[in-house]
Amino acid sequence: MNCQKKHSTYFISANAGANLCSCVCIMISLFISLVISSPTVFSQEQNSSSTAPHATTQSWPMFRGNPHLTGVAVSSLPKKLALRWRFKLEEAITSSAAIVNNTVYFGCDDEYLYALDLQTGSMKWKYHAKDFIQASPTIVSGKVIFGDDSGTMHAVDAKTGKGLWTYETNGQIISSANVFGDTVIVGSYDGFIYCLKIADGSLAWKAETESKVHATSAVADNQVLSVACDESLHVLDASTGKSIREVSIGSPAGASAAVVGSNVYIGTYGNQIIGVDWKTGTRRWTFEDPDRQFPFMSSAAVTEKLAIVGGRDKRLRAIDLNTGKVRWTFPTKGRIDSSAVIVGQRVFFGSNDGNIYAINIETGKETWRFETGAPVSASPAVAAGCLVIGTQDGVLYCFGEKK
Repeated sequence: MNCQKKHSTYFISANAGANLCSCVCIMISLFISLVISSPTVFSQEQNSSSTAPHATTQSWPMFRGNPHLTGVAVSSLPKKLALRWRFKLEEAITSSAAIVNNTVYFGCDDEYLYALDLQTGSMKWKYHAKDFIQASPTIVSGKVIFGDDSGTMHAVDAKTGKGLWTYETNGQIISSANVFGDTVIVGSYDGFIYCLKIADGSLAWKAETESKVHATSAVADNQVLSVACDESLHVLDASTGKSIREVSIGSPAGASAAVVGSNVYIGTYGNQIIGVDWKTGTRRWTFEDPDRQFPFMSSAAVTEKLAIVGGRDKRLRAIDLNTGKVRWTFPTKGRIDSSAVIVGQRVFFGSNDGNIYAINIETGKETWRFETGAPVSASPAVAAGCLVIGTQDGVLYCFGEKK
């Protein structure tokens, strides 16, 4: 990842205050009961747009599973994973898959977006883009939305593979689209963050940073949280794109920000993992291994207690969210750019050593591995009892219950 600064202009706006309204006691009681019954791990999702895609037991609709980019699956996986099918292509698969309506969607370096049957691995359709597809697809409103290396955003009919619209940026797109209301938000190597209408691809707004935007933007509390190569976390109004806050992170970053409440957790190209209160701009803690100075390109998977982050020093780490201290470290024999996914008490990820691993989240001990024979930089997608992931030798694997 090559990050260089350029000139930019920012717009400033204040947070809009929330209006309070009175209600009768019976409504207060109902509201309290609903809050109490909500799962605490996903409590940060309650302020996201109601139309935004979220992982369910049957779906994994976008990179990291939800707008907060937490990398936590809702679906379970069997205790012993078996290979269900493999789909072979001639070029590398670094695009992480999405799973919706029993269909797997993913991009490939052969310039095609593919749709496969989740149960059989048979191809339903393929769509020709303009260049390599490293970005992960996002499924929303019956459309598959993704960017390619030519800088083009595409919207494709999820059922038929028919192209619906395109939008041209002026730089490579590796960032995956996030969703806010009736729009998608994506970063480009031209230094802009774009907000496009889902219906027709028209521009709602764009915001300029000082360098390339590699990471996927998070969306929380009607705000966009975007990490760029200009060493900043950009907090933008999701409706207008106007800057609310710019937080220095001390280094370029290609890993996406994972959101838990008012905090984000980011791995940087400056060999650090940081915890930042994005609502105040305060850095809570910084982790840096003094003996292993390597970048972090893997996006964090987060619970309310831990951040799980892979590094180019070939280690997967569990970091305590309160203290920034390491709970455990798991070594592999290759750099880890694959972003981990948490499934119950297990963590799944790939490594450039050619293995896909499962690690116990409490102990950091290995519970399963599968040797692919090729580097794995894509991230897992988990839904409907299946785990899907691609490799750099062009194979997409699906694991689940033994047939």
